[in-house]
Amino acid sequence: MITDYEWPLWQQSRRICGIDEAGRGPLAGPVVAAAVVFPHWFRPDGTLLELLNDSKKLSANERNILAPAIKSSAACWAVAAVEHDTIDRINILQATMLAMNDAVKSLPTMPELLLVDGNRFYSKLPIPYQTIVKGDAKVFSIAAASVLAKTYRDELMVAYGAQYPHYGFERHAGYATKAHVEAIRQYGRCPIHRLSFKLRQLGEKP
Repeated sequence: MITDYEWPLWQQSRRICGIDEAGRGPLAGPVVAAAVVFPHWFRPDGTLLELLNDSKKLSANERNILAPAIKSSAACWAVAAVEHDTIDRINILQATMLAMNDAVKSLPTMPELLLVDGNRFYSKLPIPYQTIVKGDAKVFSIAAASVLAKTYRDELMVAYGAQYPHYGFERHAGYATKAHVEAIRQYGRCPIHRLSFKLRQLGEKP
């Protein structure tokens, strides 16, 4: 993946920021968003970042290799998490938007244009934005944000796996795998589970 999408925006001297999230679907843990700004005219040629792609298309090892390379190459970056209790209170869509806004607000310098993965963004920022469906597979800056959000959340879930060893969070990151559902059936929900996410496998109604 190269920076073809960013190039004409840089020609307009615009400071652009890619935004993506990780963790909308799991039954437990936070939703995480990352914001990444690369320097004008950045080219990944000849670097590890030539491998950059949608984080879902990369192995865990590839993501873990790319994350520090993204951080060292970016002009700035930030990550923000919204916890499970807030997700239950305001719903997952609103929590995702909150995490995205918070990630941008955490940047040391505000960008001039936001490139957001997906088809909607509820902005709380005085910054213009573009939503791009499957942007994590099309836009270099969004792909970078995808990797940072995913690796950050995975690290959190590994730590939760040690704290709540019955559930295997370090293996499935809170997603509704067969083993995870069976653990909930056997042990009930733990303190980081999203109570608003119902499981038909357990006879729960939305």
